[in-house]
Amino acid sequence: MSFTATVKDEVSKLDVSETEKISELSAIVQNNDYSNGIKIVTENNAVARLVYSLFKDLFNVYAKVSVKRGYNYNKNMLYTLEVKSKTDEILKTLGIVGKIPENFIYADESLLMAYLKGLFLTKASVNDPKTSRYHLEFNLDSFEYAEFIQKCLNHFGLNSKVLHREHRYVVYIKEAEKIGDFLRIIGAVKAVLYYEDIRIYRDHKNMTNRLNNCEQANVDKIIETANEQVKDIELLKKMDVYDLLNDKEKEVASYRIKYPDASLLELSQIISMETGNNITKSGVYHRLNKIRSLALKMKKKSEN
Repeated sequence: MSFTATVKDEVSKLDVSETEKISELSAIVQNNDYSNGIKIVTENNAVARLVYSLFKDLFNVYAKVSVKRGYNYNKNMLYTLEVKSKTDEILKTLGIVGKIPENFIYADESLLMAYLKGLFLTKASVNDPKTSRYHLEFNLDSFEYAEFIQKCLNHFGLNSKVLHREHRYVVYIKEAEKIGDFLRIIGAVKAVLYYEDIRIYRDHKNMTNRLNNCEQANVDKIIETANEQVKDIELLKKMDVYDLLNDKEKEVASYRIKYPDASLLELSQIISMETGNNITKSGVYHRLNKIRSLALKMKKKSEN
């Protein structure tokens, strides 16, 4: 079962008030066919059972249910629920008069949450956090309705955006934290726990990888710099100008040759411990920089 199906299965079983049931069913019917009676089509068995119960509980109407195999060799079953009676009364009660539902359907936050839950059940998909990217989207028919849904989502600070895709409009959320917030809004508690566990694990793993990469880059840089310093010292000896260095610079040079892979901090600690003369990391850097300057001067002189 996909993560989307798991979430839908969970939220389909939540107990809600009668007014919240109306808002929930309003979103479901709004996003299906109600031009000639009401027809709801879903691949999710739990959603089909919920829709059947909502019509029965709210309107004492028993939807006709049919099941068939999905199109294009889709292995999933398609559940179709049809209502032919009381449709005018149902649509009026559900606030469906145009592309945007009437205000009483989403008049407060609890009703708005219920409406978004119904929308999720019929028009949404959410990626499993184990995949390479975080993504939640709603596939909608009109730009006007997509803008309305974007406004509803962003009322909760979810930073949703609208994208035109062929003949559809997609409202989507890509931020992992915001997707987790949406799952909380629709009451998917188990899904939130799973989602957050995986998200935190992935974020921690990514941070560890970044730190390891950074550490390796630092090690590579230390080794590259140390190799250049060794080459500078060897050049001074080859050109017979090594004695131009003072005693302190010769001391650091000899330890750099002896410990070619040591960092400046490690080199300062080794020199301090072995000679008894304390020297800081900046002191080692300063003397090696003097050696570097002399080496560059001698290279330039030899080129001329």
